[in-house]
Amino acid sequence: MDTMSRSTTAPTAPWGRVRRSRYLADRALKAICILFTCLGVFVLGWILLMLLYQGISALRPEVFTNTTPGPMTQGGGIANAIAGSFILTFLGIVVATPVGVLAGTYLAEYGRGSKLAEVIRFVNDILLAAPSILIGLFVYTLMVQPMGGYSGWAGGVALAIIAVPVIVRTTEDMLRIVPGSLREAGAALGAPMSKVITKITWRAARAGMITGILLATARIAGETAPLLFTALNNNFWFRADLMGGVANLPVMIYQYALSPYQNWRELAWAGALVITLTILALSIVARLLFRKDVAR
Repeated sequence: MDTMSRSTTAPTAPWGRVRRSRYLADRALKAICILFTCLGVFVLGWILLMLLYQGISALRPEVFTNTTPGPMTQGGGIANAIAGSFILTFLGIVVATPVGVLAGTYLAEYGRGSKLAEVIRFVNDILLAAPSILIGLFVYTLMVQPMGGYSGWAGGVALAIIAVPVIVRTTEDMLRIVPGSLREAGAALGAPMSKVITKITWRAARAGMITGILLATARIAGETAPLLFTALNNNFWFRADLMGGVANLPVMIYQYALSPYQNWRELAWAGALVITLTILALSIVARLLFRKDVAR
């Protein structure tokens, strides 16, 4: 009876069997992790609050209706920069989406463990980590110099190169999550692989693939370095052929924030707030779509 009563008693606390030095080391590491996490959250929160304070105070109706001012001028707005950023981001994502989706589909459906797929994944990982300024220099050599000047087309291509690896990685990961039984069911009905992919696997992974496209859009919306070498900037509306400099928010923020003019610095804060809120909205939408896809 004594043996049975002892065996049915509550087990000893796990830390009771651990030496005190290990217990103290675990607690110390946990405290350090919490400390640095709080430090990171504090710094990010401080930046966001400063951006909200400075940006909201600089916002006024004419900011969204007037073009960017020249030197030694008062007032002005960022309407042309907002429109230019929209055009460049749209061009970049339109070029990157089919390339990224089809490449990710090949890696997940056709390539799998092939040597070519391994090479593509390796190159894709390099592009994911490549500094954006190098991509800007590459497109400058590839397009700007031969075309004889800056253009929105070169800016769109530079942004597309940055967005492609994000879409490729997300598309491959989402397609790999799709159960193989769905593919087998489509093949059992006599559907070719192309139909199985377009009608079954793409539909099953649709929300996740859209999430990747939105994340890529948020990734390129705030890029500055590649646009300095491709689209540059101006104080006017963009031309219909997108040749010449194209006004955009990232480069405008970079140039105006370093200027000695007070109204330029205010417009830089306003532009930073607009682009931050846009990227935040895209990230929230992407996460909601991803959660919906996982829940299904």
